[in-house]
Amino acid sequence: MSYELHYWPTIQGRGEFVRLALEAAGAPYMDVARGSDDAGQGLPALSRLLVDRALTEPPFAPPVLRDGKVVVAQTAAILQYLAPTLRLVARNEQARVWTLQIQLTIADLVSEAHDTHHPVGVELFYEDQKPEALRRAAQFCSARLPKYLQWFESIIVRNPAGPRHLVGGKLSYADLSLFQVVEGLRYAFPKAAERALARTPGVLRLHHRVAQQPRVAAYLRSARRIPFNEQGIFRRYPELDLV
Repeated sequence: MSYELHYWPTIQGRGEFVRLALEAAGAPYMDVARGSDDAGQGLPALSRLLVDRALTEPPFAPPVLRDGKVVVAQTAAILQYLAPTLRLVARNEQARVWTLQIQLTIADLVSEAHDTHHPVGVELFYEDQKPEALRRAAQFCSARLPKYLQWFESIIVRNPAGPRHLVGGKLSYADLSLFQVVEGLRYAFPKAAERALARTPGVLRLHHRVAQQPRVAAYLRSARRIPFNEQGIFRRYPELDLV
């Protein structure tokens, strides 16, 4: 039986971290909202899930994963749930907790990247908060972005199993998520990201290794990979790419 991923059909967003894990593991899944309304999928199916009163543990927002009777929301929680089955996390408890800690820090970075273009409120258009966005982006590009990337670099360098991965000696969902973050930062802040990445060669090498994974490479070439756009988390507004 395949997994059901419920996420917005036109953006990568937070759902992309889950897609990458499923794709890298070769796991069968249905991207429900991208399916046909006539087949009981599409946005109506996503909407029905979000308001389903039969769920005693309802999700707040997408992404949501359904695995039979199990329904899990929040990107980090979904990845933690999937990882043992997909073999994208080590078996020992300490490594599993450490991998989750890294993923939660990635979630913090993703939120800060999003808030560069929506610093006042998500219900407002970017055009309604441009002055605040410019100020927020300046701080993100000069201080926060380098600080996060240098932390990831330190993890790679200190990994007792060697500098090929964030945790242990095998690919984990944290590696896949860091790859996605680098992709998003390069799209949204090409100048600021390259300046910060120049100081984190380990992060760049990890990004390259993930991109070369056969299943990941095939996914990136496929129509299943939604292009970055200005409706998602990582948006390219050149005036916010400050160096």
